[in-house]
Amino acid sequence: MGVKKQQGCQGARAPRARSLTDPVVAPQQLVNQETKIDDLETNHFVLVHGGGFGAWCWYKTIALLQDAGFKVNAIDLTGSGINSFDTNNITSLSQYVKPLTNLLEKLGDTDKVILVGHDFGGACISYAMEAFPTKISKAVFLAAAMLKDGQNTLHIFSQQEGGSDLMRQAQIFLYANGKDQSPTAIELDKSLLKDLFFNQSPDKDVALASVSMRPIPFAPVLQKLELTGSNYGSVRRFYIETTEDNAISLPLQQIMCESHPPEKTFRLKGSDHSPFFSKPQALHKFLVEIAKIPGVSRQQTNPDE
Repeated sequence: MGVKKQQGCQGARAPRARSLTDPVVAPQQLVNQETKIDDLETNHFVLVHGGGFGAWCWYKTIALLQDAGFKVNAIDLTGSGINSFDTNNITSLSQYVKPLTNLLEKLGDTDKVILVGHDFGGACISYAMEAFPTKISKAVFLAAAMLKDGQNTLHIFSQQEGGSDLMRQAQIFLYANGKDQSPTAIELDKSLLKDLFFNQSPDKDVALASVSMRPIPFAPVLQKLELTGSNYGSVRRFYIETTEDNAISLPLQQIMCESHPPEKTFRLKGSDHSPFFSKPQALHKFLVEIAKIPGVSRQQTNPDE
């Protein structure tokens, strides 16, 4: 496995003023002229949103990747985006990720994709990596839950300090089956969305999110992942950190990377929890760079370690 660019956790930092610059580079310029799209192991990205989000959140990333010649699918997971299923009725992770697994099932025998998972989408792509390892060239965890075998997302996210206070304040538990039963979903207080997810993002994107976000199903967040070295562990993993993240703090991102090292770690400086809004050009550059990393023979890593 490769060595991270940065190691160790940073201490508390003063809030950073929003950066208004995200250098614009023509998408075609971001693909090395010596590397043709057709020469890559795959030119197909599949983008998987985080909890409460939908395929809509990737609109800038989709446009940039397509302009650079890549094929892109952005998925609406069950009960998300324009998927009409009632979030309160989702009872398992497999049900939640069904739109993603359906897409992977329909791929040709020799077709491969690069999965990109944001936030809780990290657990979703991990589930897919276990189920379809030969169809996934690389997996990119973007400010995401990168779990080990037997872990669930709620447990990992509850380990962070500081920023988690804002998350707790924003959470509104929904009890579709009655208050005497477990919660069925989590809604987020719209008045806190900007500070939690979009503290570096343009106002127009915050407005889009405020009218588009939906509740997060509770059961999948609780479900422990079953990951093996022969399947999940055979897929190449990459992590993209976000330095100004108030939802999944940078120290927590680093803890996940240190306990379960990816092949390589990238850092989006000045990005909030939603780099597809706050740093779309820089995010695009990293995704293209990851796509260009040459293929290697498949090897297994132990997700227990």
